[in-house]
Amino acid sequence: MGMGRHTKPPGSSSRLDADSEEDAGGVESLKLEDVEPVEVVEGAVQLHQQQRETWTRRLEFVLASVGYAVGLGNVWRFPYLCYRSGGGAFLIPYIIMLFVCGIPLLFMEYAIGQYTRLGPVHGLAKICPLFKGVGLATVVISFVLATYYNVLMTWALYYLFNSFGSNLPWQSCNNTWNAVSNCSTGFPGNATHLQSASQQFFDRKLLEMTRGIEDAGGVRWELLGLLALAWLIIYFCIFKGVKSTGKVVYFTATFPYFMLFALLINNVQLPGAKTGILYFLMPNWSKLGEVQVWVNAAAQIFNSIGIAFGSMISMASYNKYNNNILRDTFVVSLANSATSILAGFVIFSAIGYMAHIHNLPVEDIATDGPGLVFVVYPEAFSTMPVSQLWAPLFFFMLLCLGLDSEFAMVEVAVTCIMDGFGVKVLRVFKRKELLVLVVCLVGFLLGIPHITRGGIYVFQLMDHYTAVVSLMFLAFFEVFAVTVIFGVPRICVMVENMLGKRPNLYFRVCWKFLSPMLVLGILISSIIQYSPARYGKSYTYPLWAEVLGWFISLISIIWIPLGAAHELFRNKGSLLQRLKVALTPTVDLEPIHALPEKQGVNSESVTFFSSSQ
Repeated sequence: MGMGRHTKPPGSSSRLDADSEEDAGGVESLKLEDVEPVEVVEGAVQLHQQQRETWTRRLEFVLASVGYAVGLGNVWRFPYLCYRSGGGAFLIPYIIMLFVCGIPLLFMEYAIGQYTRLGPVHGLAKICPLFKGVGLATVVISFVLATYYNVLMTWALYYLFNSFGSNLPWQSCNNTWNAVSNCSTGFPGNATHLQSASQQFFDRKLLEMTRGIEDAGGVRWELLGLLALAWLIIYFCIFKGVKSTGKVVYFTATFPYFMLFALLINNVQLPGAKTGILYFLMPNWSKLGEVQVWVNAAAQIFNSIGIAFGSMISMASYNKYNNNILRDTFVVSLANSATSILAGFVIFSAIGYMAHIHNLPVEDIATDGPGLVFVVYPEAFSTMPVSQLWAPLFFFMLLCLGLDSEFAMVEVAVTCIMDGFGVKVLRVFKRKELLVLVVCLVGFLLGIPHITRGGIYVFQLMDHYTAVVSLMFLAFFEVFAVTVIFGVPRICVMVENMLGKRPNLYFRVCWKFLSPMLVLGILISSIIQYSPARYGKSYTYPLWAEVLGWFISLISIIWIPLGAAHELFRNKGSLLQRLKVALTPTVDLEPIHALPEKQGVNSESVTFFSSSQ
């Protein structure tokens, strides 16, 4: 929206005034003052008479949110962080960050999406016009993440299709891709010149990896076909919008739990499982004094729940206006953390078993990143009873975990385009399904560099600079714009309009003080303790790759200053007057769906980028 010639409808809307007063209950209340009417795109009335689509059932929204939050990071990242950052002691900062940042900020994002019934771009533009670029930045980072996250689905499909034979191909060194001279059917431990058969399958068969990012090595055609298949699956699951996604998540969000419990029951009976679990949980209290441990806990909460990725705002925008998002917030956030802990037991019981089989310490087997899922666990399956059953089920579980997250990341891009340019898009594509197809096609094309023979280095570079560097900047500016500039009292009024009661003291204190201070601390710590990207323990990226990595970060971050500059430029008056207008929210504290009914237009036809004329 916001394109072409505009006309003003009869009637007017309201703008929030910063004026507030203490009511009898000690909670700030707000007054509404008349301002200019909202703008309507010419022709939008005819093209958008249908109300914004909503989830068929509340359960579909909850399952979609849980499916997005619970992903591959729960399976590999959390267990590794836990054992590296103090074992059971790590759960203390993790739980503190969950209740101080995770739950309050998820509730905040749900409130923005459900109240405005808009995606992150237009929703945040109404909250704080000066920081309207934050919304676009979250969409960009989410879509960039989607382009390489689907590569993990490609790998999962490759392993799935290779796990149906009578023998698992990664359990022996007698294959054409093996370097027999340094191949071991077990874990090599401290013998650095040896590689496990599973590691060689991953490096030499799946990836056919080169020596560095400077050697692309050509496209892996098998992986190209599987990448196309992965995107086709995504398309047919979401092409009808939340109506189709809501049906798919009944399976994709629940099946991983059946698999995790089945694997746990199987794994705890294996010899050595107790050793692995104790290693996972054994507290190292001295680690609590390290700042990096607290940063790791907060970063895991943000990455896992999906704060500042825009997807939670987008999914909540399809809720009914009075949906109980407070209940949904606790269900989603607690389910996500419980799944991480459950996955830790599953993974480390298997690692303990492998340590027992090969007579090695657990630390020589546990590893970070994709290796934990695509190297260690396949090796464990090769020695487990009935491996031909567990292996395909495990990789199918990985596929379900990844698909749920991918649904939300693609949907946020589609929501952004429809909210901003819905009229013109429908004139060109006629149907929303064609727009979704184009978005998936672009994601497929951008994923091709990751499935070259040097693609693993591109994957690691993008993951470091997108999911680590960019995310902390976006999280800070989003929290600052909403809790500091828009203000906690206004958030409370929004929630009260939807749920009939204001947030309690816990949420108000977190929004006003604890969450902004912690996010700022995380950002500062991330800058001070910055380290360049690496692959494995030895490969360091050349200077030009580091520059490319920072450019990837700027692809999302740059929209924040650009959005602020645009907002100041388009307003009139002195710099101080322009700044005052840019800091004034345009969200109306009347229920947003009631406004178009007064005007005779649909809520999607309202332009929300403009704060003044």
